[in-house]
Amino acid sequence: MTITFEEIKRRFHEEQRDSITPIEREDMPPTYESITDEWLTNVLAEETLGAKVLKHELGPIDNGTSNRRRIRIKWNQRGKDAGLIENIFCKGTQSLESRYMLGMNEGVQAEVNFYNILYHEVNVIAPPPLFARYDAKTLNSIIILEDLTDEVDFCGMETDLSYAHCQSQIRLLAKLHGKYYQSTELEGRLSIFSKWENFFRVTAFDAGFEDSCIRGFTMAKDVIPTRLFAREAEVWPATLSAADMHETMPRHMTHNDVHLKNWFIRPDGEMGINDWQNCARGNGSRDLAYCISTAVTPEKRRMWEKELLAYYIDELSSHGLPPLEFETLHLRYRQQLFAALAWWSGTLGQPPDAPAMQPSETSLEFIRRISIAINDLDALDSFNK
Repeated sequence: MTITFEEIKRRFHEEQRDSITPIEREDMPPTYESITDEWLTNVLAEETLGAKVLKHELGPIDNGTSNRRRIRIKWNQRGKDAGLIENIFCKGTQSLESRYMLGMNEGVQAEVNFYNILYHEVNVIAPPPLFARYDAKTLNSIIILEDLTDEVDFCGMETDLSYAHCQSQIRLLAKLHGKYYQSTELEGRLSIFSKWENFFRVTAFDAGFEDSCIRGFTMAKDVIPTRLFAREAEVWPATLSAADMHETMPRHMTHNDVHLKNWFIRPDGEMGINDWQNCARGNGSRDLAYCISTAVTPEKRRMWEKELLAYYIDELSSHGLPPLEFETLHLRYRQQLFAALAWWSGTLGQPPDAPAMQPSETSLEFIRRISIAINDLDALDSFNK
């Protein structure tokens, strides 16, 4: 049974009322400001006898869907000699708003479970985890990652990816999708991850994202092709159909939030990806549609998308999977563009009193790119195939 907003709120206020000072590794910091040197020592130096955090400094507040902070750590000499990390990046759900957005659809535990379980198995490029934990009752969570700020280039709206960069994205997705493709483990130990269609439905119907998606599409009229906007009434039903298709398509592990700003570029040119709170058991065609349509301008996408889909088929085959038919993949790609669009029409269309998850300029640009792809590929007419 899906937890309600009212229950999330009640548990949050109960936690705040009985607030703790985190000391032991098992303690969950109610806020970043409550974090102590002792807790950081127990979390980060458990296997380094004698190491101790002497001081730590919080970076600027950075809130979106999750609550993020950088922390700079000063170690004693034992910690320095052991080479313990001095700069960490944290993300969690200390705020009530984050628990609303990530609690009902199980996004809170999805990212923690990714870093505690999948990260060590799928061998994809992602920020190395140092600690990840969540409280199933309160939905408080904290994930501590190595801070890669000085080591990689994080993508922004201004990032101009090359074809080689896009191929690297496809390699990463194929590796992720291929690891547990149609695996029996998906209904076993990996069943702790939601099925994608359930994640989507809870977000849309229980968490109220449906109204935001419909409202956001209307708000974005100026950046949506006229021909597509004229069929506005068909867009949300197509989105629901795209989500429902995951019930019958081949299932594996998927990322589900693969927009440009979640990627980073290593010095060797390989791409890595952040933000695994949407990680679920679904079909990778949505990842492909979402990634390719947001990674580059429509002009580049038109030149590269078929080649990238063919490249994905080759990469999956290289992991020992039976080859996909290109036409089947291309059809799914067209259809899943709607499920990608929803993540940005819904972000743009949030109620005025809701916390801003992204700048409106970002939402509008991604809506523009995805809706142009939908229009180019006559995707609304693909559901009759």
